[in-house]
Amino acid sequence: MSALGVGALLIAVVVSPPARAAAAVADPAGLVNTLIGSSNHGETFPGATTPFGMVQFSPENTRGDQTRAAAPGGYRYDATRVRGFALTHMSGTGCAGGYGDIPFLPHAGAVDTSPSSDTTDAKYASDFAHADESGTAGQYQVGLASGIGAELTATARTASARWTYPAGKTASLLVRTSNSEVGSSAAQTTVDVANRTISGSVTSGNFCGYINAIGRRSYYTLHFHAVFDQPFTSTGTWQDGTLRPGTTSASGGTTYGTNGYPVAGRGSGGYVTFAAGQTVTMRVGISFVSQANAQANLAAENPAGTSFDAVRQAARAAWNTELQRVEITGGTTAQQTTFYTALYHSLLHPNVFSDTNGQYTGMDQAVHTVSGGQRAQYANFSGWDAYRSQLQLLTLVRPDVGSDIAQSLLNQANQNNGVWDRWTHAAGGTHVMTGDPAHAAVPSIHAFGGTAFDAQGALASMVRAATTVTSADLSRDGWNVMVVGERPSLDKWLSKHYIPANGNAWGGAGETLEDSVADFGISQLAARLGQNTTRDEFLARAQYWKNVYNPANGGYAQDRNDNGTWPSFDPASSNGFAEGSAAQYTWMVPHNVRGLLDKMGGNAAATTRLDTFFHRTDGTWALTGAGGLKAEMNNEPSIGAPWLYDFAGSPYKTQQTVRQVVNTLWSATPGGIPGQDDLGAMSSWYVWSAMGLYPLAPGRAELLVASPLFPRIVVHRANGVTLTLDAPNAPATYVQGLSVNGVTTTKPWLPESFATNGGTLSFTLGTTPDTTWGSAPADAPPSFDIATPTNLALGRPATGSTPCNGNETADKAVNGSASGGSSDKFCSSATTKYLQVDLGSKLALGSVVVRHAGAGGESTAWNTRDFDVRVSDDGGTWTTAAQVRGNTANVTTQAVSVSGRYVRIDVVTGEQSGNAVTRLYEVEVYQ
Repeated sequence: MSALGVGALLIAVVVSPPARAAAAVADPAGLVNTLIGSSNHGETFPGATTPFGMVQFSPENTRGDQTRAAAPGGYRYDATRVRGFALTHMSGTGCAGGYGDIPFLPHAGAVDTSPSSDTTDAKYASDFAHADESGTAGQYQVGLASGIGAELTATARTASARWTYPAGKTASLLVRTSNSEVGSSAAQTTVDVANRTISGSVTSGNFCGYINAIGRRSYYTLHFHAVFDQPFTSTGTWQDGTLRPGTTSASGGTTYGTNGYPVAGRGSGGYVTFAAGQTVTMRVGISFVSQANAQANLAAENPAGTSFDAVRQAARAAWNTELQRVEITGGTTAQQTTFYTALYHSLLHPNVFSDTNGQYTGMDQAVHTVSGGQRAQYANFSGWDAYRSQLQLLTLVRPDVGSDIAQSLLNQANQNNGVWDRWTHAAGGTHVMTGDPAHAAVPSIHAFGGTAFDAQGALASMVRAATTVTSADLSRDGWNVMVVGERPSLDKWLSKHYIPANGNAWGGAGETLEDSVADFGISQLAARLGQNTTRDEFLARAQYWKNVYNPANGGYAQDRNDNGTWPSFDPASSNGFAEGSAAQYTWMVPHNVRGLLDKMGGNAAATTRLDTFFHRTDGTWALTGAGGLKAEMNNEPSIGAPWLYDFAGSPYKTQQTVRQVVNTLWSATPGGIPGQDDLGAMSSWYVWSAMGLYPLAPGRAELLVASPLFPRIVVHRANGVTLTLDAPNAPATYVQGLSVNGVTTTKPWLPESFATNGGTLSFTLGTTPDTTWGSAPADAPPSFDIATPTNLALGRPATGSTPCNGNETADKAVNGSASGGSSDKFCSSATTKYLQVDLGSKLALGSVVVRHAGAGGESTAWNTRDFDVRVSDDGGTWTTAAQVRGNTANVTTQAVSVSGRYVRIDVVTGEQSGNAVTRLYEVEVYQ
């Protein structure tokens, strides 16, 4: 993970409808179960929010430790004790959570000790049972064991609550202003009895700060203004361990402590009481700018006289507007619930961050106002997670919101000294995770039609960040989880073309793969903007992943030393990678799958590896929890791998594997999300997969094809484009035929035009695989590599001085092999030593590459020391194009910039020691 418009996402398939055609789901918001993902490490929150809303009004549960949330997001299904209901949350973030700002606790009893002194949440908290709890799109309610009923709902920038107190008990309400999930550096609370308001602010941040001191800081202040429909019968405040009955103001944060967690017993807040047995309605406006803006947001979105039920109905309607953009027909109730809850989770974040007047606090901590065509500033960008499929899905449905998010990321970079931070929270950069994900995300938004932002400005900024080495890039501060540099060890990337093992990144090999994807994204945005020089430069950089692919270790991506050597290696280990192993990361080359599969030995070899990756030795599925050599479909590094069968000539195995994950790892239960949802990243994978589609690569809008889970899916994009998928035999798994806009195709992928212009897909599905459909090489999805230059000398007639032996003749140096054994070379010890190649005609030449003894596996002491490169039109008159003296390298490349038919290597000194023998393993000539 409003003032937002409506959009639509459409994927159409034209096929005769079933005999008894069902209607599309009419009330998808009613199917959403917000408790899905709240156990089994999904770490979602169940509370009330609106699409992309600034407010997420949700429980803060406790396991008896005031300084620790029950889970990131504040809630875990098996922690059935609540210490408050807070206004802000993030879904599935990991670390220790974040936000959880301004917890309100309705309490049945007197407040007679400081709530901060209740460090085990023994007194000021209440148990509850799941039988008394429910959550759906836009609302949450729970009956507490204390006898209080709590109901929550929200608008984009406001919250509404209805507290129902039992008769015969003191009706108290605590406002734990300082108790954000990971603490606060400042807080202040003011109670206004005459106007029945409580207002104040908390200053916090500290996302993942317990991991590294670099993150142990505040970077946002949240202001709130709460208005009540019932009078206060008493008031009080507290600061740290001191209770102050009768007072109306307090201040003081929890601080972050030496371990990065809030300090037990610290903090401040206020409380009020109401007449016993009352039902009290509370309206709260928030702002990350000012108290005045919090009040203005409340007045604009939830003004006086607005009932709780009216807000709840509007929230549900807002969700139906968004969820109905993806209409599904058919399937079981459980499948529909799982699908729409996943779509709901996909549309929680990023969040509106600007107020109704357009103001927001920027990354420079100054107040800015949205301008131009931007309608809202967004915050909370879980870059490493979201760039793979969540932002593509969001933009497919809402290209207008995607455009605003792209502009928001550019605004953040402009306010952050040009740095595109990889994980932004509110008005701060946290630096968490790896790679440079915004450089993949923004081009993806543009590719899927979110083009209403300053794309030229974004490209220029990204190119600067990717080419200009900063002091932060050279720093290890924050290592490893939150390295401060946007491009850690960028100097190494520019010089060595990979990030070494001892670099500044959280895993050199993983960072190399991530930066390759980021550079591919830049290349694609440049291409769309007509900047072809930049396109070519960054497309070449996007192939640097090849420099950490080691064929000698079994064919895996691997950490590589600064000097080019390879350290010891275990493919099941996470050394060199973040949150994954070498075996899991090696597949993560989405923009050049063809190049990867070819390095693995071609389609058959790669398919066997994929089969082994997804299965145990006994043939059973290994989708998660099977060790580092197997897939982890509960986390991002593995989630693209099932789709690679489409490239390898076995699309039926993509269909089979994706459906197995959809059917077994996801469900309509609290444990129904297999891992941290990462602000909707994992849920977006499910939505795409249930539609039978998946984005090919960041920066592109082609779609890979599996099989739809539902008989009919229609996506209504907000820009009026419609996509329709018809699959009457769904949920049968295997594609036995497909047509696109009425034209039969055997390609397991769709061109960009389908996503951008719309259309109709008609699937014929069956229960047995069609192993031939999509299997032809010409059917494979596109991959993006740089063109391999033509070696003009390859196989051309070659002559030379007398060879050392009869099998070491001149032709061996133009046969395309520099590693075929010590005899696969030209060797001569003649007094005058030379090699001459006839190119067949006069050509413009650009470079000559010579591979010496070391390149062929022989002693580097035998590398040719001194030689001249000469060119001739007729073989008689020669021009010296380059002179090389004192060479020690295994491979030399000389720019020549001449024209000629013949190229000749005249050896002056054969070996480093001065010996007469020369050994040339390969001579290559390029234009």
